[in-house]
Amino acid sequence: MAHRWNISQTESQAGQNMGKKKLPAGSRTRLLAAARKAMKNAYAPFSRFEVGAAILTANGDVFSGCNVENSSYGMTNCAERTAIFSAVAQEGPKLQILAIAVTTPGNVVCSPCGACRQVIYEFGPDAVVFYQSRNGPKESHITELLPEGFRLK
Repeated sequence: MAHRWNISQTESQAGQNMGKKKLPAGSRTRLLAAARKAMKNAYAPFSRFEVGAAILTANGDVFSGCNVENSSYGMTNCAERTAIFSAVAQEGPKLQILAIAVTTPGNVVCSPCGACRQVIYEFGPDAVVFYQSRNGPKESHITELLPEGFRLK
């Protein structure tokens, strides 16, 4: 089950107006902490690669998720999509993502996969993504990670 908590109204308002600006440091810290906590629930018996993710919505809510593998490997779900789908289940199809954090044990390099990038873009075409890069912690706008993302709305 996804963890859910609400950030302060000030942080939420700052996030709603951020465009391509940076998220307040306190929000980034809380988002990464929620992703790390979710990572502990990962079900990864095949890859042994546990991933956690947490999203910040325009409503100021944070939803987290972990990767869930399956014996039919194609049925595996990434942490990012688990968090997003949990948020849609709670907030509905008008969900707006402001930011998402992705964590791995030991800060292994891991940015969202292509499928997750498209799902992030679907609900957050102006979202900021936090992840571990080869050069350390990184913050990218979703359009940097998915330059040709699309929405059929």
